[in-house]
Amino acid sequence: MPSRVLPISLRDANAFVLAHHRHSGQVRGCKFCVAVVDDLDAVHGVAIVGRPVARRLDDGKTAEVTRLCTDGIANGCSFLYSRCARIAKLMGYQKIITYTLATENGASLRASGWQCAPGLRGGGNWNVPGRPRADSRNTGPKRLYYKELR
Repeated sequence: MPSRVLPISLRDANAFVLAHHRHSGQVRGCKFCVAVVDDLDAVHGVAIVGRPVARRLDDGKTAEVTRLCTDGIANGCSFLYSRCARIAKLMGYQKIITYTLATENGASLRASGWQCAPGLRGGGNWNVPGRPRADSRNTGPKRLYYKELR
């Protein structure tokens, strides 16, 4: 059972993601990072929150959970999603979003009071001749989850 969250550096959060995430790598920047820890302060999960990746959603009032990863601790994901929403609200954000692969069920998000937007998003590759990008392992369609923070 998760005990509490503590701040964690982006470097340390990215290292945890690289060691434990099933399909995503590190991120380049963030607004804040938190870790779920046990009573001995051992890290069992991290969340990285930043600006929305989608330009039209980057309105200064919306935050995005860009990575969330645990080592399997019970209720760790829903605990982190809840805390990220609470922290974002205290920082003045009005909405928080995240994306999951269409194949993931989103149970921890729903348990935290997040809603799933209708339809699927994305699924393509950002690599274009004018701006080459490395291929991502996550090019399939995604579900957008959100929580209003009013």
